[in-house]
Amino acid sequence: MTNYAIIGDVHGCYDELVDLAFGSHSFDQYQMIFVGDLTDRGPRNIDVLKLVMSLVKKYNAKVVLGNHDDKLRRWLKGNKVKINNGLQDTINELVETTDDFKADLLSFLEGLPYKLYLDEGKLIIAHAGLTETLQAANRVFSGVHKAARSMALYGKITGKTDSSGYPERLDWAEDYRGTRVVVHGHTANKEVVVKNKVYNIDTGCVFGNKLTALIYPEMSIISVPAKYTYTKHKRLL
Repeated sequence: MTNYAIIGDVHGCYDELVDLAFGSHSFDQYQMIFVGDLTDRGPRNIDVLKLVMSLVKKYNAKVVLGNHDDKLRRWLKGNKVKINNGLQDTINELVETTDDFKADLLSFLEGLPYKLYLDEGKLIIAHAGLTETLQAANRVFSGVHKAARSMALYGKITGKTDSSGYPERLDWAEDYRGTRVVVHGHTANKEVVVKNKVYNIDTGCVFGNKLTALIYPEMSIISVPAKYTYTKHKRLL
């Protein structure tokens, strides 16, 4: 059985990623899996991208597409996107890179899946999670596939905003009754949140908390503290 180190939202926190993956708890014996949102808001977005792209190429690391990754992908293609939530930080760093790197990055982002099935289908990785009814979605049923991709990137949202101006998200994990373990990020919390078989491992590193990995199948947690509060969060973690 393959052992996985599933890493939460990095958001440009390069130093913390290096500490987590190559520090005292070296992940040499694990296949690294990233839940998406590699960039934006943090201080070293391009360094994170280069490292993760290298890990994918050389060590078979896997990455699922996050909403920030998808927005960067669309910007690189020349699509009109709203420049907010830290995207400008990443764009500013990209200005200093080569055209070849931008082309490689776009190819990398275009190739990312929005969900991964691991451990013979017992484990699902999706940036914001997937309900059991959407887990089997595929391109044969385009309407269901579109709904599954939307949830995987943005979570179960109502279309409204909360008091802090963030999209209102429903707590789908509370009612999850699926047989598969689902690991996701997207919504920052002070600690890993476990409900039923759903693990939210976004512990808000870029907001000054910590970067976390879930070790599967032993289900242990490894975290390193953020070195700085890079971005203020409008609501409590």
